[in-house]
Amino acid sequence: MSLSTRTFGKTGRNVTAIGFGAWAIGGSWGEVSEADAKATLHAALDAGVTFIDTADVYGDGRSERLIRDVLKERGGERPFVATKAGRRLDPHVAEGYTAAALEAFIDRSLSNLGVDVLDLVQLHCPPTEVFYRPEVFAALDALVEKGKLRNYGVSVEKVEEGLKAMEYPGVVSVQIIYNIFRQRPACSWRRHAGAMWPSSRACRSRAGC
Repeated sequence: MSLSTRTFGKTGRNVTAIGFGAWAIGGSWGEVSEADAKATLHAALDAGVTFIDTADVYGDGRSERLIRDVLKERGGERPFVATKAGRRLDPHVAEGYTAAALEAFIDRSLSNLGVDVLDLVQLHCPPTEVFYRPEVFAALDALVEKGKLRNYGVSVEKVEEGLKAMEYPGVVSVQIIYNIFRQRPACSWRRHAGAMWPSSRACRSRAGC
């Protein structure tokens, strides 16, 4: 069986429409053995999946480290790995999204994933105020210029946050909560995003934040 593919947001990368969500292998939803976690990821990659979604808080970095280990075991062409940053802030407030904090999160993910540059980092459902702070996105631009990440985007809880994020030219992807219980993005996104951002396929669905 061949999985269908599509261009991911404005990255220019072609990935499978079905990706691997790596929250569960971090152990955040209950105990998951390392062997089971690795076997699950291997099975997805064996099936042809070329997109992996994770975050620095999934198992406090365990998810990222398991992905690193599995990809090292496999070798060959790497899938596109998207991670997230911001939720390690305590308290999780807009004021915490400083350039120094973001770079520290990025450096930790670089180490966890065992790479020199991250494919994609998405702000992890930040407070709404963050989307009205241009300095946050300028800090991400600086990290791209430093060569620590290739692309950045946002993971949001509200359609309005995604639309605001798209006003920043460096944002290449928007991830939004969309599931059987939360259907509003389906109509709201089609109504607004298409006109503002032709590559609105960057909106990928998921069942949690």
